[in-house]
Amino acid sequence: MSISAPKLTWCIARLGSDLNWWVEETSDPVHWDTDALSIIDPKQLRHLLDTLNILREYGLKPDLFESAFYAFRIEKDLGKGRLRLVRCEESLLGSEEMLFALPNSLDEDKSTYADFLDHITKLRVKMLNDMISFEQKLTIEEIEEDIREREQADYLEGKSIHSFKEIIDVVEYVPDGYELDSDEESPGKKSNDEEDIPELGDDYELEEEDIEEDETMKWEEDAEGFHLEDHEDDNSDGLDFSKDDDDDLEDEVEEEEEDLTPRRSKARK
Repeated sequence: MSISAPKLTWCIARLGSDLNWWVEETSDPVHWDTDALSIIDPKQLRHLLDTLNILREYGLKPDLFESAFYAFRIEKDLGKGRLRLVRCEESLLGSEEMLFALPNSLDEDKSTYADFLDHITKLRVKMLNDMISFEQKLTIEEIEEDIREREQADYLEGKSIHSFKEIIDVVEYVPDGYELDSDEESPGKKSNDEEDIPELGDDYELEEEDIEEDETMKWEEDAEGFHLEDHEDDNSDGLDFSKDDDDDLEDEVEEEEEDLTPRRSKARK
């Protein structure tokens, strides 16, 4: 991954009431505005890699995904739902670590994250036109307009747009009145007994291995994914994370209201 922001070496992330992680402080406050700046957690990242694989046969470019994010690892649990994350050069596609992914949106109009959103939008249009017999071919502009309207509704409700939802809204987009069979959504998907974690591109392979617990993290099965236990006092020993198997995670992405100023991507106009 290209290191294009040398001053961005660490950030402080907090767990919001919507169970998403949001950046509240960075090492480079001059260039990075933390107003509603979202960061993708390891569980969300795993789900994205899985979901993006439906676009492989339509030309998905793994290098665009890799360059669209900065990788961070957990350095310290600060307590009360806050983590200090440090920048690392690990590949988000092949690393065995549980990494956070910060969208490279320093320049919202011309960023690599914006390029990635444009790329997957084009591929989703191609996929839908291939699988659904529309009276007229679906266009990129129609998808972008529809998604903007949905984001505007969230904006009016005072919700911020998390980058995880922003990507999922594109990758799982289906026009109103249409639907895709689950088998069509997962081309080449194996049976449950044989299913492996999919590859994102021919040159990348994501393997899931057991992760040893340490003093600051615990991994246990929980349908809610990343969450916080209640702390009795200010001197909490750490966060209680949870990591389950590759179950369906779509129920986790529904956003609740949060008092944050929306920060919508300008990539799709």
